[in-house]
Amino acid sequence: MNRPSAARHFWYLLGGKVPSRYREWVFADATGPKWMAWFAVRALLRMLPLSTAITLGLMLGLGGPWQLALACGALGLIVGMYFAVSYAIESTEYRITKYGYPHGAAEQARKQRASKRDAGRQSRYDAAWR
Repeated sequence: MNRPSAARHFWYLLGGKVPSRYREWVFADATGPKWMAWFAVRALLRMLPLSTAITLGLMLGLGGPWQLALACGALGLIVGMYFAVSYAIESTEYRITKYGYPHGAAEQARKQRASKRDAGRQSRYDAAWR
């Protein structure tokens, strides 16, 4: 599996598209055990500049109190992250379709990985309690 360089990985985290030769890496990123954490990092990196601009605009541009400006910027960041994480599955599915995978492939791969993990847990439970 080809891994992108640090610069391309950062571009990918900012929401950019990497070349098609990294499609297996993108799929592994979308289905790995830490896919939700990486999705949250991507969303945070995209929303942080806007929240900072709102905060600075309220403080410097409108002359508002810094506490209110900071609260507005933080609230915007919190609400943006909430909606981004709420639609993480759909956004991830859309992202992998851009790399040639069928819709639903990421969720199916995550369910398959979880079923293997759950089968191991169930067998340990059965061995201990039956």
